[in-house]
Amino acid sequence: MNGGDGGGGGGGGEVSGVGPPPSPLDWKFSQVFGERAAGEEVQEVDIISAIEFDKTGDHLATGDRGGRVVLFERTDTKDHGVNRRDMERMDYPISRHPEFRYKTEFQSHEPEFDYLKSLEIEEKINKIRWCQTANSALFLLSTNDKTIKFWKVQEKKVKKIADMNADSSKSPGSVPSSGFPTSSKPYLVNGGYPDKLPNSMNDESFPPGGITSLRLPVVTSQETSLVARCRRVYAHAHDYHINSISNNSDGETFISADDLRINLWNLEISNQSFNIVDVKPQNMEDLTEVITSAEFHPSHCNTLAYSSSKGSIRLIDLRQSALCDSHAKLFEEQEAPGSRSFFTEIIASISDIKFAKDGRHILSRDYMSLKLWDINMDSGPVATFQVHEYLRPKLCDLYENDSIFDKFECCLSGDGQRVATGSYSNLFRVFGCAPGSTEATTLEASKNPMRRQVQTPTRPSRSSLSSITRVVRRGSESPGVDSNGNTFDFTTKLLHLAWHPSENSIACAAANSLYMYYA
Repeated sequence: MNGGDGGGGGGGGEVSGVGPPPSPLDWKFSQVFGERAAGEEVQEVDIISAIEFDKTGDHLATGDRGGRVVLFERTDTKDHGVNRRDMERMDYPISRHPEFRYKTEFQSHEPEFDYLKSLEIEEKINKIRWCQTANSALFLLSTNDKTIKFWKVQEKKVKKIADMNADSSKSPGSVPSSGFPTSSKPYLVNGGYPDKLPNSMNDESFPPGGITSLRLPVVTSQETSLVARCRRVYAHAHDYHINSISNNSDGETFISADDLRINLWNLEISNQSFNIVDVKPQNMEDLTEVITSAEFHPSHCNTLAYSSSKGSIRLIDLRQSALCDSHAKLFEEQEAPGSRSFFTEIIASISDIKFAKDGRHILSRDYMSLKLWDINMDSGPVATFQVHEYLRPKLCDLYENDSIFDKFECCLSGDGQRVATGSYSNLFRVFGCAPGSTEATTLEASKNPMRRQVQTPTRPSRSSLSSITRVVRRGSESPGVDSNGNTFDFTTKLLHLAWHPSENSIACAAANSLYMYYA
């Protein structure tokens, strides 16, 4: 089933077809980190290039083009002195929303140069993936174009020691600053020496209670600081740029994918990987498609999916063979006859895929739309959502300025009832994918997210898309204007966003700023 700007159907995530669809969410601004002032120039190295929540939703990581990883932690779930049992006894629902604070940051990657290929390897973080926590330490994988790193972030107690006082004026006969005695006379262990050694502890030269002016080193305070340590480096396994990394549900292995190959790694072994998918032809002139994204199934450790530049998704089973070039299932949508144009293949390329939490559905993002697939139904997507249909008449301009090659990410809500993805002018869209849902919200990455709402009926009929068609046509008549009459800006694009795993909260990146919203 295809829907227009408000379209989509067939179920998503863990939604059953019983009962009315959930009502559209009312999104509100929560927080912003790294907000820039009006007219402030954004440094290239500060632009966010990856966002990822951990499985609990209590931590959030971002990576930027400068090779840094910044970690945020949730603060609203801390008890603040209230007994947990007392909180559980409360009858009323807690109406707070996720709030985060800056936790720490570290330099994950540095710029490198490949002398054999005369190729500069930039430090930009392409992907971040959280691993299982252990002993209150956080573990995560980060990758640039060529090298994957495994990081451990842990709180360390740093002891502060009070120094020994070396004030010679207060302690007669104390050791001078050089640390060596100036005389060959015998001296006491505590630093002072009298004319004659004391015969007993009651001697007047050694007062009762010791010499008060001498201070021995003591621990004055213990400060906790977060230390990020690189545990392993997985390098020299990819000839082409890494576009994806994904953890396996077994907690022991992960995959990394570039344009032509997918490698399987063990987290404990950094000098060996297994090539499980290789689409490189013997003659590179025969190359027709490349791998664009890959992800493990959330619960089946033997299953993974990868997408291609031709708009197809392949599901493979690691139990079938060591080299999984032959897929178990192929998902692709047949193009309508007579609809082919110069741009058809370019805009069909899938930039991102995500499994729903239940593992039953896969969400894919191509240049113009979001598609929801049921892994038990390979005849076509169960729902299609048009993200920015008003740009279709502008494809030629988008090709000229290379915007048509932008890679937008997508995400699903934890309950599988909604999907989200970004667009231009720092806009992002949220669609309802439950049966019968017509939710299609447009939000702007700013402190007033609802400012750019597309004026479409709240519940348009699926069968009659005349109102949507009129909106699209109106947007296409004047250059640089979207369906609501707002000018769109190809330079401000919202490529990266993530949905909280258990709550209706979205984190998205607009240049160097991290915006967070809740509903």
